[in-house]
Amino acid sequence: MISLSALNDFTRIRHGFFTREGGVSQGIHASLNCGPGSKDDPAAVRENRTRAMAMLDLPVESLVTLYQAHTADVVVVTEPWPAGQPPTGDAMVTNRPGIALGILTADCTPVLLADAKAGVVAAAHAGWKGAVGGVLENTVKAMVALGAKPANIVAATGPCIGHRSYEVGPDFPTPFLAEDAANADFFAPSSRPGHALFDLPGYLSRKLARLGLVEVTRVPADTCRDEQRFFSFRRATLRGEPDYGRQLSAIFLDR
Repeated sequence: MISLSALNDFTRIRHGFFTREGGVSQGIHASLNCGPGSKDDPAAVRENRTRAMAMLDLPVESLVTLYQAHTADVVVVTEPWPAGQPPTGDAMVTNRPGIALGILTADCTPVLLADAKAGVVAAAHAGWKGAVGGVLENTVKAMVALGAKPANIVAATGPCIGHRSYEVGPDFPTPFLAEDAANADFFAPSSRPGHALFDLPGYLSRKLARLGLVEVTRVPADTCRDEQRFFSFRRATLRGEPDYGRQLSAIFLDR
């Protein structure tokens, strides 16, 4: 589990960006695969989620995750939902203690946010579609509706695909440049003509700063290149593997 001092400084908040290590899954899902949407053994996934929550000294029943669909939709969480019945969305916010908000990723960026003064936490799944579609804007807006202030929100972006690994095609930059011409900063030439390398975490960090957040920190890791520690959709796709695991990131507000 990886944690960041920016969030560890708050006594009421627990968080963790979990790696793929320390679980019971086998084969391409080895070992801490926490994604129920994978083709892994459901019993192994349940055990892995239990182990992950134990690292935060929490019961697995406190954990909620979504049916993620690369949207900009935010769910306000007031109580855990029944197992196997997650709502669709790509971010969650809560001001209720005792609920662990979990995001599942395998190259997309998990973003954990907290306003400790207001007692509001959030977790977002920021792939490129959700990011350019407004998932972070909607998450911060939902936090403010619960009493948070942007200047008091600390955000941490977790392990995701790195700039050198994220090659994109000719049409990919179009929505980003339409949003802001300055987003050209996040594209670098690729070795393949007409292609580019995209800096997803850099794009997200600037977006968060422009939303009024003063402190934005990140985990310096590339999920695609670091096979020992992370699952990666792109790596699995390049290898022709039939499936891939998902790592969990979670944030929790203590009572």
